[in-house]
Amino acid sequence: MTQPKFPPSTFWIGSAHPFDLQEVYLDFRSPEFVLPAQPRLGELFITADSRYRLWVNGRFAGRGPARCHPWRQAVDHLNVTEFLRPGANVIAVQIYQPGYSHFAYLHRAAAGVLALLRIDGKEHLVTDAMWRARRNRSFSAAVPRISIYGSGVEDRNLTQEDAWTEPAYDACAWDAARVVAPVGGYPWTAMAMRDIPLLEEQELSPTLLEVRRAGGVDLRSSDIHAALRQAWQTGNPQEPAVAVDGWYQSAALENEVTTWLFDLGRDYACQGWVEIKGAAGSETLLVSYAEKTRDGDVVLSDPATYCRVRLTDRYTLRAGSQLLQSFSLRGGRYVLFVLGGPVNPDLRLRFHVRAAGYPLQVDRPLRLDDPDLLAVADLCERTFRACLQDGFVDSTWRESSQWVGDALPQSLIMYALSEDVRPLRQVLRMAAEGAYADGVLPGVVPGEVHAYTVVDYNFTWVELLEFYWRCTGDRSFVDELWPVLVALLDRFAADEHSDGLIRSQPGRRLFLDWAPVSRQEPNAIYNLHYLLALQTAARLAGESAADEDAQRWSGRAARLRAACRSFFWEKGRWWDDAARTTASQLVAALAVLTGAAAAEEWPEQLDAIAARSLDLDDNPQPGALVLASPFMHHYLFEALHTGGWELAVVEIIRRRWGRWVHDGCPTTWENWNVDFPDGSTCHAFSAHPLYHLYKAAQSLPL
Repeated sequence: MTQPKFPPSTFWIGSAHPFDLQEVYLDFRSPEFVLPAQPRLGELFITADSRYRLWVNGRFAGRGPARCHPWRQAVDHLNVTEFLRPGANVIAVQIYQPGYSHFAYLHRAAAGVLALLRIDGKEHLVTDAMWRARRNRSFSAAVPRISIYGSGVEDRNLTQEDAWTEPAYDACAWDAARVVAPVGGYPWTAMAMRDIPLLEEQELSPTLLEVRRAGGVDLRSSDIHAALRQAWQTGNPQEPAVAVDGWYQSAALENEVTTWLFDLGRDYACQGWVEIKGAAGSETLLVSYAEKTRDGDVVLSDPATYCRVRLTDRYTLRAGSQLLQSFSLRGGRYVLFVLGGPVNPDLRLRFHVRAAGYPLQVDRPLRLDDPDLLAVADLCERTFRACLQDGFVDSTWRESSQWVGDALPQSLIMYALSEDVRPLRQVLRMAAEGAYADGVLPGVVPGEVHAYTVVDYNFTWVELLEFYWRCTGDRSFVDELWPVLVALLDRFAADEHSDGLIRSQPGRRLFLDWAPVSRQEPNAIYNLHYLLALQTAARLAGESAADEDAQRWSGRAARLRAACRSFFWEKGRWWDDAARTTASQLVAALAVLTGAAAAEEWPEQLDAIAARSLDLDDNPQPGALVLASPFMHHYLFEALHTGGWELAVVEIIRRRWGRWVHDGCPTTWENWNVDFPDGSTCHAFSAHPLYHLYKAAQSLPL
């Protein structure tokens, strides 16, 4: 990993007031610098806590950085040559600091930006006290935080905004930037160059689905999301009034609103933005995002539900022409724009959606002759592309979070497409960097969401480490993470009871799974997954000449395998708990994968696993195994591969994932049923059949 080198004159800079930390957007402008000629190469090294947007000479030039821990801050390297010019130049940066940690960023009560501009290989400009800074007053700080998934909404009064990113703007009235820390100062004690590609942004061509008009809706009320729901649900369909070149118009009186609903075709990490002409300055506009429809109508998220999703931003317009853009990228398939009056009859709007995605290079195109399987493969690839951002994320709409457990199926999907292992390497490293003092790894990276410390994700991390080794043979990286592996497994050894099984750690979750399997303890799924991790680690240690570790982990595995068989196996069935509450496909699959089930027992277990998945009734079936969730079907497929049941794997994929294709779904869901309000229809962890089709195609004519 290359380390960025900043000269000693470079500093982290912030606003003049050190208390500018809560829901704060800070604007920075560089001193004007003069270039005698067009440079051959202009390179900007930049990072920020927590996120930045960048303009060079008034032109938008990028956003970042990649999510990271502040003790290993990611630095972006941008080629800005095309934005520079002979004569006077200026750089403008805006950063956002919510003031709290969430599922994507960590915060240490500090906000700042750090940058170095090189011109033709020579240091030309650094962040220091010569820059000017201010708090952007167009963003309200009084926005609610109701979810641990992400930050608050954006509530902006554009009458407080000006053309501060433009080259001719005069920032002399701003404060001098405050030096927050030197390079390497706390909390950004170490830095590394971004090790995944910069995202590529593109303009989409959304389809207008419907326009509605409603009265009695106050878009300026304190509850933005309630106003959105009222505007859509009480609105009456209207014929859209479209002018030349896609400009829309909508005259409206006080508390009258017009809503435009656009369809992107599938989920994207995206940003709805608007060109506006002729505003009076009395108008309000909401931009919101949704993912699915039910009974022909779009499902709007409700902050009162379990996930507390809130994806609605509000803008109070100023008079005249303006561009309306959010700071943050959001996500979803549908974008709603809601305009509230009184509206100037001359006002015109042109709607846009910009999407961001990982520049995925397909090195392993999957060629299938079977049209049904090819359609499933396309479904899975679309889902994966939507959820490949600055690393693996599970869902672009609801969370955009990098769960450690979800990274396993996503790494397998990526392997089926590409030789690129950078997102896999990233999640391994970030989980290791975020380890608790007792060796347990976090459930989300980067994250300090202790309520979501999912302990069996530690076992998944072991599988990820071995998979990385298989893909790359990168011994140095595995050696770097080896102490984390040892500490992790030693911690779980301390959970072993006299019966040879482990129990949960207080305050931490055993596992996350949608299937109605028992969580009672001692739990077979939990223990067998731990057994799989021990066996995986022992195998990896044997190949790494770590003989002592291999022997220790093999011994633990042998004892645990015997204990699991003693407690959870009875009369031809594996049970999920000692009380025989439920018996699931997942526990049977793990028993096969770990050898807890004897080889002669595999046909019976695999037959039961396959039969349940081939039965397309998702409801519990008396006497049958508990149906695994889409995610956990990965372990079912691995068990079926182990037993040589490739045809069953393919047929399950054809039937179960084929249902989504048949129903016209563009992406895979997080569960077989997502009728609950926050249920997502685009989750990459359910797209792993792409890998299993790739694997099956090595031995079967598909």
